[in-house]
Amino acid sequence: MSLIQNIDNLVLSYINNNMHGYIMDKAMVFMTSLGNGGLIWIIISGLLISNRKYRKIGFVALGALILSAILGEGILKHVVQRIRPSADIPAINLLISKPLSYSFPSGHTASSFAAAGVLGKYFKKYAFGFWGLAALIAFSRLYLNVHYPTDVLAGIILGVICSKITIQMFNTVNHDKTVSM
Repeated sequence: MSLIQNIDNLVLSYINNNMHGYIMDKAMVFMTSLGNGGLIWIIISGLLISNRKYRKIGFVALGALILSAILGEGILKHVVQRIRPSADIPAINLLISKPLSYSFPSGHTASSFAAAGVLGKYFKKYAFGFWGLAALIAFSRLYLNVHYPTDVLAGIILGVICSKITIQMFNTVNHDKTVSM
């Protein structure tokens, strides 16, 4: 077993042996459900899109979500093909339905950090809340034994990169429109 895999297993073992309890179990199931399919971020983006003042920001957040899904779920998971901890470690008892897709990178984490990156950029007053929610969703994936720490770390990196790319594309398009007017 590689050093990275050993560290991944040690972190999951620590979480399993030291952090589980009734309230935490319920809270982490709820947190992960917010990230299912990027649900909470799609709702926030939709609310922004429905408001004329924030419409562009909503579309940028939605663009970051789409980009993270294409790169993470559509490409990286199929290239890396890492099995999930629940399949790799037989003694794990799952609190949610067993995910059917590959593990690397964490899609919940990538989408959360992609959206939080955009929303935090444009709503600085609430940035801590967006990043905090993204971090809780990411941690829930470890707590629930459906991802290794390196899956989540890769999801964070992918999400932040997607937010930066999408913001840059938006700024370039907006700058070009302004210049051509």
